[in-house]
Amino acid sequence: MNSADPVSGYQTHEQPPGPGRPARSEGTARRVALAICTIADIAAGLLGLWIVLYLLDANQSNPFVEFVHGMADLLSGWAQDIFTMDTEGLRVVLNYGLPAVIYLLIGHGIAARLNRV
Repeated sequence: MNSADPVSGYQTHEQPPGPGRPARSEGTARRVALAICTIADIAAGLLGLWIVLYLLDANQSNPFVEFVHGMADLLSGWAQDIFTMDTEGLRVVLNYGLPAVIYLLIGHGIAARLNRV
């Protein structure tokens, strides 16, 4: 291994690709995996941000808060009202937190699979 490697364990441009894998497809797989991770992180981040804004009683008429709430509703529409409880704060945490965790697990799982192939 070259002592000038930026990060040990990662393939540099000078190293040949893994067995049976052309260099172009390996680079493409890494870029696609990074894009999937980024999308999953942004989705989970918006959901988490809405939870924090709700729990801190953010001004619901503020354009930024309205945008975050709209995006959170769009991203978690499939999971709304899975949990119905009397405590409104807990209901929001569970109904928006579950999709955030699922997006992270699925997005990073797909990305890890792409990087392994």
